[in-house]
Amino acid sequence: MNVWNWVLIVAGAVLILVEASLGGFAGFDLVLIGSAFVLGGGLGLAFGSPVAGFITASVLCILYIAIGRRMVRSRIHTPKVRTNTDALVDREGVVVQRIADHEAGQVKLGDEVWRAEPAPGAGPFEPGARVTVAGIHGVTLQVR
Repeated sequence: MNVWNWVLIVAGAVLILVEASLGGFAGFDLVLIGSAFVLGGGLGLAFGSPVAGFITASVLCILYIAIGRRMVRSRIHTPKVRTNTDALVDREGVVVQRIADHEAGQVKLGDEVWRAEPAPGAGPFEPGARVTVAGIHGVTLQVR
């Protein structure tokens, strides 16, 4: 009657593959629950008991949902980390090409040169002036 242990292993593997193929859409819940199924089925095969497999898988799933899920979610989601263009706001740069109203110029931030225009009420800025990124409009930095 070890067929039920194999059912657990196959079902767990399917859950893991679904999560992996869809890029973690469920926050890795399917991977961890699938892993619990695989471990339960494996232990059930080792002990020759489908009851041991189901009990192990059930206990691991309950522990994950009750305790582990919150820990995994807190490590996956980092909402305070700014990325992409949002990370440019408040950075300082040097004007490479004059920036004035209706006259976009260029600013160097680190190793990159960006198109820039003055933020409302700021500017003009001459080459060599230090500016701070106030915002971003499309691919153009707004500096002050």
